[in-house]
Amino acid sequence: KRAAARAEKRPYRYDRAGLQVDRQERFARAAAGEPHVVRFRTPDEPITIKDEVLGEAVLPAGEVDDFVIRKADGYPTYHFAVVVDDALMNVTHVLRAQEHFNNTAKHLVLQSALGFEHPAYGHLSLIFNPDGSKMSKRDKDKAIRAAVKSAGLASPPDGTITQEAFDAWLGDKKSQLDHDALVAMAQALDVTLPEINVADFERSGYLPEVLCNFLSLNGWSPGNDLEKFDNAFLARNFDLSRVQKTPARFDRDKLLAFNLDAIQAMPEDEFRARARAHGMRFHPQFMDALTTEQFDLLADASRERSKTLDDMFKTNGWLLLEDDRLSWPISKPVRKAMLKGETPGWTILQQVVALLERIEPFEGAALERELTEWAEDACDGNLGKIAQPLRIAVTGGPVSPPIFDTLAMLGKERCLLRIARCLEVMEGAAASS
Repeated sequence: KRAAARAEKRPYRYDRAGLQVDRQERFARAAAGEPHVVRFRTPDEPITIKDEVLGEAVLPAGEVDDFVIRKADGYPTYHFAVVVDDALMNVTHVLRAQEHFNNTAKHLVLQSALGFEHPAYGHLSLIFNPDGSKMSKRDKDKAIRAAVKSAGLASPPDGTITQEAFDAWLGDKKSQLDHDALVAMAQALDVTLPEINVADFERSGYLPEVLCNFLSLNGWSPGNDLEKFDNAFLARNFDLSRVQKTPARFDRDKLLAFNLDAIQAMPEDEFRARARAHGMRFHPQFMDALTTEQFDLLADASRERSKTLDDMFKTNGWLLLEDDRLSWPISKPVRKAMLKGETPGWTILQQVVALLERIEPFEGAALERELTEWAEDACDGNLGKIAQPLRIAVTGGPVSPPIFDTLAMLGKERCLLRIARCLEVMEGAAASS
């Protein structure tokens, strides 16, 4: 019957065929172990849904089918379990997506049959991506599929998933890779996975209070153009009457701006503590590689530029590299800073090595004083002429925290080792250009 309804492209409705079988026979067959389900017989009367967001709706008699409340394996269905769970937990309000609106009718008739009180229901609009597509957990899988297609891959990147799993996934558009596989593929393909669930945003370093603040604005507002507030304000002022019925669009740029503002407003000691907790949870290898002094220096140097708690871990991998494994790809910014101009940066770097060897203590304040004085004499006061070559030499690239903090974090010995290796590379590049 179900197959026939599907073939005719009409919704399947149970025809109460079980009631045509004698009651004693039904129970005897069930007791004998014959697979069976238990259905709830929906009353033949209209069902009124009082929704705190969408208003009142009346479903005519017969609209709601006789639905299964216990499956053939003996386990209760979601509808039965959630009604019992809500009642036993004294739930007063059920707020969920509009997709569940039709389920509410089933829950109301079950509650009445079981003698439970009805909680207040409110069905919230969906959250869409900026392009108008539905925000979905499948978005992460879609991002990887797009990258695989763009790269024309017939095999998975090394260290990700097996060829068999790759072929099965690629051949079935409805299948999804699990979280670990998605992360491995994203790293191998240099893809940033979109955050979808709360755990994703946590992992990306968004502050929980910022996420709560921002999410509340996706479909609700306090009504006075106020956008930034804490959870206490939200608890005092949230009102279902101000929840909008139309879908909201999730503006990731705005969320990032909210998070940046919150981090910049933090006292240094709070940022250190929260960054440390984030690192211990999501970047334990990074944390193990740094001393407490190094971490505190990195946190203090990173706070004003960090949009998330994760930024300082993502952008400072140079700290973890063994000195003999650091490399210097000749990108456009590196070429400009090191190989171009009347006095190329690598030649200025040669001149400053002796100064760095003498500086004691090798700390931020002393480094700033000595290098600034040296730049006054050697570079007409243009500190940038030595700062950028130094940055590239010790980190491998043109971006890092302030140069004095960067040097202090590495320490004198490691800085000098890296500079010596960098000079060899740049001399060779200069000779061949």
